[in-house]
Amino acid sequence: MVRLPGNLTRMGVIMLPTYKILKNIGYGSDPEQVMDIYIADHTPELATNNFTIVFLHGGAFYLSDKSQEEKYIQPYLHKGMPVVNLNYRLKRGIPLATQDLTTALNFLEANRVTYPLNLSQIVLAGFSAGAHIVSLVGLAANNPEYCFKLNKGIAIAAIINFSGVVDGLGLVEKQFIENESYLMQAIGNALFPDIAGYTPQEIISVFEPIKYFDQQDPPYFLWYGGKDDQIPPATFAAFVKLLQEGNDKNVVVFSPESNHFPHAAERDYIYSKIFKFLNKIAQTGSA
Repeated sequence: MVRLPGNLTRMGVIMLPTYKILKNIGYGSDPEQVMDIYIADHTPELATNNFTIVFLHGGAFYLSDKSQEEKYIQPYLHKGMPVVNLNYRLKRGIPLATQDLTTALNFLEANRVTYPLNLSQIVLAGFSAGAHIVSLVGLAANNPEYCFKLNKGIAIAAIINFSGVVDGLGLVEKQFIENESYLMQAIGNALFPDIAGYTPQEIISVFEPIKYFDQQDPPYFLWYGGKDDQIPPATFAAFVKLLQEGNDKNVVVFSPESNHFPHAAERDYIYSKIFKFLNKIAQTGSA
């Protein structure tokens, strides 16, 4: 068991969350299909200890690794929440990367005795490309047209998106492909590597989360910046309108002066909103 820094208190005494940490657990045959699992003793600061956080890193489906964005899981660990930090296949396109999340969740369900996580209360969370993936899988889970199916026994309680594409994927692809940077061009061409040039809209739309949005979806938390130079802020407008129509279970935090990456102080503020969001779900079943 490993103790992690935290601020849990009991009768004025600091209590640190205790975890069993399992590193690089394979959920598929590819070397990139691995995850770290943090199994907690308790979650005393939340209204319920039932949530399991599944987090996916960013990197434009091309770069990065679960170990490089652990700052996004630390707030959950400090609360004593169980966390799965997931890698997925890079440089092979959005479809395979998206399939990997479904494969990983189904792996956890098939091995739930070995990895005792509550899979009926999953919170899908991600940054950038990872947020795009969790949005697709979470919103499409109740859609019969979506091609990657979750096993019975898996239920999504909430979705948390930092700077992830929700709409306008064709515009994002075009922005990368036409960038002066060779790396950015390579990223754009790798989003759908089997297609030369710009991807047809009929394919693009299948991998836009907005396609799957309906009022029966889980509560959704979105943060995005008004000066994002990777995901045009205008691409969020239609999706935000849907989130805000007709119910108050969804939360949108817009930072007009922020870019793609929230800074440390901003993350502190955002996570205070996230835990309020999760506590409301725990208490009422919706945010």
